Amino acid sequence: MQDLELLRYPIGKYLPPTTINIGHIQLWIEDLIELPQLIAQATIHLSEEELETPYRPDGWTVRQVVHHLADSHINAYTRVRLTLTEDDPTIRPYFEERWAELPDAKNGDIQLSIALLTAIHQRWVALLKTLLPEDFERRYFHPESKQQHTLGYLIGNYAWHGKHHLGHIEAALKN
Repeated sequence: MQDLELLRYPIGKYLPPTTINIGHIQLWIEDLIELPQLIAQATIHLSEEELETPYRPDGWTVRQVVHHLADSHINAYTRVRLTLTEDDPTIRPYFEERWAELPDAKNGDIQLSIALLTAIHQRWVALLKTLLPEDFERRYFHPESKQQHTLGYLIGNYAWHGKHHLGHIEAALKN
């Protein structure tokens, strides 16, 4: 059996650069542009059985991962807008593991979440492309980690997050 840590973090944990620059931001925006299509391609021909395959023991199913991506990235988009319109906002965390257990995430059609992910990413990227470099230095406070982060950090984190869960889908389908 594969190492559990590799199954949990197929591309490794998010390690942001010490200094985030506009080059990083541009690469991460490209990742955000590509993600919905990569998820759609990875899941287009999956059977119900494959959608019910967990990516690791006691892990979410492929279906739950797809729905989680839409849920999480909707929250991220909201956090970006809060950070751009408020001074040092405190973002609202959510219980992602509970959301993944709701009936729509456990049993729902993944095409709905792929459509949501596609739309959110289109809108998100359109906004990000209008920002000035200093906008990515704006900060928000995350009450779970009790840390302030920059908008640049958030963009990098969610670019990683998409690849991270795409890795989960690919791992589930290999096993």
